[in-house]
Amino acid sequence: MPVFELANLTYGYIDGGKKRMILNDLSYQFEEGKLYTILGPSGSGKTTLLALASALDVPEKGQVIYKGNNIKNIGYTKFRRDHMAIIFQKYNLTDYLTALENVEANMMIVHSGKGKDRKQIAYKMLDTVGIVRSKADRRITKLSGGEQQRVAIAKALAKDVDLILGDEPTGALDTATSNEIIDLFKRLAHDYGKTIILVTHSDAVAASSDITLRLKEGKLMREMGGF
Repeated sequence: MPVFELANLTYGYIDGGKKRMILNDLSYQFEEGKLYTILGPSGSGKTTLLALASALDVPEKGQVIYKGNNIKNIGYTKFRRDHMAIIFQKYNLTDYLTALENVEANMMIVHSGKGKDRKQIAYKMLDTVGIVRSKADRRITKLSGGEQQRVAIAKALAKDVDLILGDEPTGALDTATSNEIIDLFKRLAHDYGKTIILVTHSDAVAASSDITLRLKEGKLMREMGGF
């Protein structure tokens, strides 16, 4: 059974009195432990697809399925809170908090337990992505762009979910840092069994993924040469 499935998704809007279809009976199954990238030019529907996958919008037709359950039946808020995490290009971090506090704040949404326990888990998550304790205790504004993106990834990991979505998560990074972040995503998928789906404009990022998909004419098509 796939971890995550987009089943017959259809989505469009009225443009100049005509219906413009963005997604047209789109289907795809995503497996555990793999890094996927989705390519497509601006206007192809990548943002719409990600919004539907993360329950920020709903399709006209079709289903988004997580571990065999329609997320509508799970509950959109519960699905977003308990079963998935999303990483944004602009990091979506709180500037006046430290790296540690950003991760802890996300954990408080889904984890019970004492603050001391959460703090130790947060330090561990940050260490996993290469943020040592001295940097974990710094305010976000004192960290580089690459370090902030690592904090955003740690924030997602701290939720301990199996599905991670990314919206151009390396788009604002230089090539070297981008490569390091992609290597980290691959490690999370391969070593920790996460299903990671990244929307990107970058052919270089896509080339590093396990499976590359292209959104074209409202459907997802697998690029040749993937594993």
